[in-house]
Amino acid sequence: MSQNDTTSTLWGGRFSEATDAFVQRFTASVDFDKRLYRQDIRGSIAHAEMLCRVGVLSDAEKNAIQTGLKEIEAQIDKGEFPWSVELEDVHMNIESALTQKIGIAGKKLHTGRSRNDQVATDVRLYLRDEIDVIAKELTRLQEGIVGLAEREADTIMPGFTHLQTAQPVTFGHHLLAWYEMLNRDYSRLMDCRRRLNQCPLGSAALAGTTYPIDRDMTASQLGFYQPTRNSLDSVSDRDFAIEFCSFAAILLTHLSRASEELILWTSSQFNFINLPDRFCTGSSIMPQKKNPDVPELVRGKTGRVNGHLIALLTLMKSQPLAYNKDNQEDKEPLFDAVDTVRDCLRAFADMVPALEPKREVMREAAKRGFATATDLADYLVRRGTPFRDAHEIVGKAVGHGVKTGKDLSEMSLAELQQFGGSIEEDVFKVLTLEGSVAARNHIGGTAPEQVRKAIATARQELAER
Repeated sequence: MSQNDTTSTLWGGRFSEATDAFVQRFTASVDFDKRLYRQDIRGSIAHAEMLCRVGVLSDAEKNAIQTGLKEIEAQIDKGEFPWSVELEDVHMNIESALTQKIGIAGKKLHTGRSRNDQVATDVRLYLRDEIDVIAKELTRLQEGIVGLAEREADTIMPGFTHLQTAQPVTFGHHLLAWYEMLNRDYSRLMDCRRRLNQCPLGSAALAGTTYPIDRDMTASQLGFYQPTRNSLDSVSDRDFAIEFCSFAAILLTHLSRASEELILWTSSQFNFINLPDRFCTGSSIMPQKKNPDVPELVRGKTGRVNGHLIALLTLMKSQPLAYNKDNQEDKEPLFDAVDTVRDCLRAFADMVPALEPKREVMREAAKRGFATATDLADYLVRRGTPFRDAHEIVGKAVGHGVKTGKDLSEMSLAELQQFGGSIEEDVFKVLTLEGSVAARNHIGGTAPEQVRKAIATARQELAER
């Protein structure tokens, strides 16, 4: 663009000199917002339909616009569209191409709207599309978890607090804890979708438009349940993007915790599961290594998603109404958060059903660390011993076990009786791992019967989505 050519942009009439070349590159967003092209074209087709309905466009103009936009979309799909930094963004690139293709009718398309409401509409359409994809991947992961939990409903493993052996649990019960975390994430995602599903188109720059537009029509055509209710708010807020990134940060936190457990369980120190080779890599120097790179990378990506949430919160915190150029910075964090969430869910959804638990190793680990100590205390309480006294008695028994190298279940009746309380032969029923988990047979408990009931509930929830 020459220094005197100030009208080659679509807004150049006001300006007496050309934009500095560096400023042009600095302020352009087309390199990243071009991914919105499908949503931009979809919104423009609906806008043209509405303009024709209210008499602003003729049928011939509407048809030319819609045909031209579809041809441009096909050109972009093929990778043949000449994106231009000089035209700043996805909207002006497409509008300019349309005008070149169909002539003056293309210049009429922008009647009754602004890039402000246009981009707000595009981003909502984009995020709604991506949420639907993410919801399917999240559901696929939950289905994989439920399937594995059903296979491992009776598998006993140690449950931990402070990463110390606490009580025996079933592996199926542990996996269903992941399911519940993700179920809340799914609910948050659907809440986000519901709130963003309002159409800003027609809000124009900030105050609405003088043209006789039909916002209900465009909202309906684009699948929104209603138009947004305030034009200032419509073009200036990005709380729907912040809400998505909040969901993303919480989801990745949950996946990171699951990743940490997988990393521990695949270590030679735990050796609870085998992670198939296709989810691991080796070492360039240590030939024996099998590294759990997929869960490690998911754990690492949590930090970048958390960063995107903070970036968007900070972006919006000091902006006066209405639109400001700052909002151009909303897209890259949002786009990367979407990509990261989608990829992490895909990796987990592929990986979880393929996990190979080492049942005997888990069982042996559960026998270490006096995992049934609480069961012995509960036994004493049921036989009339106050809980604090029972706690002390069991503590002494555990101390004896540490000295002798015996688990509680390995001690003789006489050994157990020497610490006090009313202990009889039936105590050994509660000191077995199976007895311990089976005794917790209530809603939310680790008993295999309850695990299977929880699985049936989960399958019903998933089927109703």
